[in-house]
Amino acid sequence: MFDISQTLHHFSIIALPFFLGITCHEFAHGYVSYLMGDPTAKLAGRLTLNPLKHLDPVGTLVLVLTQLIGWAKPVPINPNYYKDYRKGMLYVSLAGPMANFAVMVFFVLVLKILLAFAQGPSAESAEYVLRPMINIAVAGVFINAILGTFNLLPIPPLDGSKILACLLPGHLAMKFMQLERYGFIILLLLAITGGLGMILSPVSAFVQNMIIKPLL
Repeated sequence: MFDISQTLHHFSIIALPFFLGITCHEFAHGYVSYLMGDPTAKLAGRLTLNPLKHLDPVGTLVLVLTQLIGWAKPVPINPNYYKDYRKGMLYVSLAGPMANFAVMVFFVLVLKILLAFAQGPSAESAEYVLRPMINIAVAGVFINAILGTFNLLPIPPLDGSKILACLLPGHLAMKFMQLERYGFIILLLLAITGGLGMILSPVSAFVQNMIIKPLL
């Protein structure tokens, strides 16, 4: 049975890490593209850390309903501005996932600080504030580790496919990117069959065993 209070509680924990993650992800794409000579994102008002500029209404609704997945509006870029197309696309494509890993590290540091406070003499009086913040920080580590890894999968149109295309010889890259028309179907099938969970579960296990447990 649908429990609205539990849903709202869970969403209150994942919302900040998720929206910060996708905002930094899209900003990183646009900023690196700007550094490579492309003003498209800036002219479109997307070179900002304001999450409202990056939110996709459908992606946000899906996040609210599933409490698991969601997406932002892809930041517009124009590779024709790059002096070196392959180099530009490689750096721009890497920027998004690397931003997620940077946000993950940020939440690790926040978690360490919060846990240090939680062991202090005034921890009991601040329990109602510290516990939710610790939960949010833990969620931030998991969510951004998974976002970064997910976007590195070599499935068009994910960033990993563009990275792989930049590393392949030209004729192979063109053939590979023809898969983009089937990319959504591939991702949907992976999600439905549980394949996506199998791919990403080692990431969750690594975060749990190598990052979270040693801190707690």
